[in-house]
Amino acid sequence: ISQSETGQSGQALETGSVRTKVEDSTEYEFRNIEWITCKDFTIELGKLRIEEYIHTWEVHTSWLFSLVFLQETDHEFHKQYHYRAQWSIPTRRTPIPKATACVYFVIVISKIKPQTLPVEVYFLVESNRLTHRPGQTRFREKWLKDVIESKTLLQNTVDF
Repeated sequence: ISQSETGQSGQALETGSVRTKVEDSTEYEFRNIEWITCKDFTIELGKLRIEEYIHTWEVHTSWLFSLVFLQETDHEFHKQYHYRAQWSIPTRRTPIPKATACVYFVIVISKIKPQTLPVEVYFLVESNRLTHRPGQTRFREKWLKDVIESKTLLQNTVDF
């Protein structure tokens, strides 16, 4: 990457992705999409953009998800729109999975910043507290597997 193609932090300035080198010189690509502006936001358009972003993740094709809008919360300086993507791996033997993993998305619309700016987006994986931002985090399929594995282990300890 030439100097003219990099930003101050050495990240490549490519539409939709950011490349970052880590200490062991492995290069990772953080994929992203072009998010809508605050003034153009609707609940349905937010859902479509989240689905578009999810399709940039490197997960096996056996994983399926369903995305639903949960609620809108109004705060002093912004509004938040909450969505849930529920993931599972249905099979012929178990079309209704015994456990699922959820990823929660929040789209933030500022009341004080210019409405021409893009919406702010972040997401959390179920049972984790770490907040991830599109374009700054590389989603890991392992996170979904870990949630399902922990639920399965818990279910096996419960007797009915």
